[in-house]
Amino acid sequence: MRVLLQRVTEASVTVEQLKVAEIGAGLLVFVGVEPKDTSVQVAKLVDKTLGLRIFADTEKPMNCSVLDVAGEVLVVSQFTLAADTRKGKRPGFSTAAPPALAEQLFDEFVASMRLSYSRVQQGVFGADMQVALVNDGPVTFVLDA
Repeated sequence: MRVLLQRVTEASVTVEQLKVAEIGAGLLVFVGVEPKDTSVQVAKLVDKTLGLRIFADTEKPMNCSVLDVAGEVLVVSQFTLAADTRKGKRPGFSTAAPPALAEQLFDEFVASMRLSYSRVQQGVFGADMQVALVNDGPVTFVLDA
């Protein structure tokens, strides 16, 4: 499982010209699921995502988590994070989980986040989404489990 985090001042997801999710300052979290992923990876990455200290306080530019600053979280499924780009110029997707497993683990990721934190929104799994964001910093991290 791979998660791409972006610290944002705002972000939104639109599907078929309808805005389905929108947040202010916080984290935009893209989630890519691989075939061997399980609930173990979900738990580790939810904990890491919510606890990663990438927000400023008065002492350091990266000293607080999204929880510490009461930021919002927008979670978006993104199978392209699991792409194999090692050979050639066309990405391969045999390294991405089948849709049924990916959806199950994505839903588990979102549900687990919501159990730990109430300020979580999500995109629509499998939809053609337009994601708008203002990256703050820019600050972007890739987390693997």
